[in-house]
Formats: sequence, structure tokens, C-alpha cells
Amino acid sequence: MRDILAPESARWRRFTDVFAEVAELAGYGFVIPPMMEDLGVFTRLGEATEIVTKEMYDFVDKGDRHVALRPEQTAGVCRAYVEHRPITPWKTWYSGPNFRYEKPQRGRYRQFDQVGIEVLGSDDAHLDVEVIALGWEFYRRLGLQRVELLLNSLGEPGDRARYIDALRSHFESADLTAQSRATLAKNPLRVLDSKRSEDESAIEAAPTIDQYWSDAAAEHFATVRAGLEALAIPYTIDLKLVRGLDYYRRTTFEFAGLTLDSAQNALGGGGRYDGLVEALGGPPTPGIGFALGVDRTLIACDDEGVFGAPDTDVDVFVVDTVGGGEAVVLTHELRAAGISVDRSFDGRSMKAQMKGANRSGAAYAVIVGSDELAADEVAIRPLRSGGDQVSVARSELVPDLQSRLEEGNR
Repeated sequence: MRDILAPESARWRRFTDVFAEVAELAGYGFVIPPMMEDLGVFTRLGEATEIVTKEMYDFVDKGDRHVALRPEQTAGVCRAYVEHRPITPWKTWYSGPNFRYEKPQRGRYRQFDQVGIEVLGSDDAHLDVEVIALGWEFYRRLGLQRVELLLNSLGEPGDRARYIDALRSHFESADLTAQSRATLAKNPLRVLDSKRSEDESAIEAAPTIDQYWSDAAAEHFATVRAGLEALAIPYTIDLKLVRGLDYYRRTTFEFAGLTLDSAQNALGGGGRYDGLVEALGGPPTPGIGFALGVDRTLIACDDEGVFGAPDTDVDVFVVDTVGGGEAVVLTHELRAAGISVDRSFDGRSMKAQMKGANRSGAAYAVIVGSDELAADEVAIRPLRSGGDQVSVARSELVPDLQSRLEEGNR
């Protein structure tokens, strides 16, 4: 876990703003699930996932309730659906921190932020296309170009069950690492996620899910593919791309950053799921969604030289050499007019205040000294353009600065 300071924190906020614009243009409403839930909300994810077995921050609170900090947000959104029963299809987006006790590495922390989308209540393949397209559009808005969309289908629940049996049979006779042997006992699908070179040949020789698709699953996947092609969204079929949780079915996808190391290049992903709402006490409800990692996506942005930290410089810096009271009023007036402004404190000298003005990155310094105060004027000194200092009437300060700033932004 770490602190995120300006200007990087402003970049994070803008990241969420861009995602919000993309999601809300498609009719998705913002949801804020609690950061802490009853442990049972997350154990419904399945005991075979490391999120449940090793990574959750869980504890017994003062009311003797066993709770956990959220390791992801899909389960919390589904719990909210069960509790509030909004009209379906319920289209929602979220952002914020999650917590997992895992090994920190580049782009991965124990407190990590995600943005994501969940839609509950529709099994339409065209909805799959919409959800994937929104993720693709978001990366386009950030300026990323080296992103690959990986696509697969896990079929219907029966298809998936037959495939898991086939994988188990294959891997039981294969030469696997001890770690993958332990994974095999819990969930054969997760063996396909192994990045260990010793497991590579066994995974390469494993059966693929398309051999087990039912007609309905194949038709659903064909519709998804046709929709993506109609939108000119490129994709790569990866028949070993799986979601290890039991409730996933049909479409599964991942966005990979091609500038990142192949073992840690997943920027985000998701898929269609069923059974989680039911497990949380609701009716059988189909769903689809994705989560995108903020840290890894910003690393990819750095690699491509796009979506840098925004300019946090102020427009104006007020320099007050007559006690500081004039700066109180001036900064208030300018901020009320939508002009960003800062000032010095503690009765600093003119020289020290001008140093602060230059450090602030402001376009202009507004100076009030004894002469200006007596004449009911202020001095405006350009700090970036190198122009001449001018005096203006106090009453004309706001429109004068607005005109100058507008001219400078052209």
C-alpha cells in the first residue's frame, strides 16, 4: 500500500472521469458498494479461488461479525442487486479500492484501484458486445494503441463441466509443478493460468473448450464475434483464456497491454457469469461485467507516452505586501469567477512571494502593494509570456484576467 500524491493523484481522478464519461454515455449508473462486507458475500466466490483461500483481509469486528475488506467488487454489486432489486437490465459502473494480501510487484499492490462495469438481468449476446466495446472505447480515450483483446467462451454450465473433467484427466497424467498439482486438486481450469515454464508443454497439449461447446454456446459466441467485427474491434481468440470462478459461463475476455511483460500484462478482463446472484439469495440472474486495473493501465500509458499527469498549475498567484488581507478578498473573488488562484502566507517578503508565484506555474501574478492599494488598482505581471507589467482598476481585475487567460488558451 502507498500514498498517491499530486500530480499523480490528479491523473487518477481524471482516469475515473474518463471512464465515467464512457460508461454514462451508455446509460450505466454509478454504484458505490461498501468497502467491507459480511465474509459470506465473498466466500460465495468459491473456495477454489485464491481470493478466498489466501488473499482476503478478514476479521471479526466488535459486534462479533466475521467481515472482510472487499477483494473485488462484482460480489458486492450482486449483493446490492439482491438487496435492492433494481429494474433489469441493471447497468452499473464502479470505481475504487480493493484489498488483497498478495505479493506486491510492478503494477500490483495490496490496496489497488479498479474501475468496472456490471450488467445484471440479460443474457443477450449483443450485451456482451456492448460491454466489451465500452472497455475498448475507454482505452481508446486514454490514447492507448497497443492493447490486445483476447476472447473465448466457456460454453454452457454443462459444457464447462465436461471440459473440466477432460482437463482433470489430461493434467493428472501430465508432468506438472507442485504448485499446479495443488491447483489441479481445487480447480483444473486455473492450471491453464500457470506462467511457469515447467507447465508449458502440458498446458499446450491440453484439450480446448471449443471441443465441448453446445450448439447454443457456439451460436452465442458467433453473435459476439460478429458484433465486434461490425464495430471493427479487433480480437484474438484464446481458447485457454478462462475465468476460474464457478459462476462464469459463455463469453470471457481480457485486455492485454502489449508493452508489458507477458506474465503480467493483463490490464483487465471479465466475462459473463451466472449463479452468483442466486448464491447470494436472489433469483437466477444472468450477468456480465469487467474490471480494469488502474495501476497497470497507467503503466501501459507511460510505456506509450499517453495520458500523462494533468497540469495542476494555477492560473494566478496573488502577491500581497500590505498585510495579507487584500489577498484574502482577491483570491475569493477570482475563485468565484472560476479562475484558479493561490497565494503565500505568513507575511513573506515581496521577493519570497514572487518565488512562490514562479514555483506555482501561474500565468500571471496579481500584485497589491501600498501604491496599488491607495489607487484602488492591482498590478498584473505575466510570468510565462515575458510581457510587461500593467496596472488595472480593481473593479476590472476579473474580466481583464478572464480575457487574458482565454486569449492564452487559444
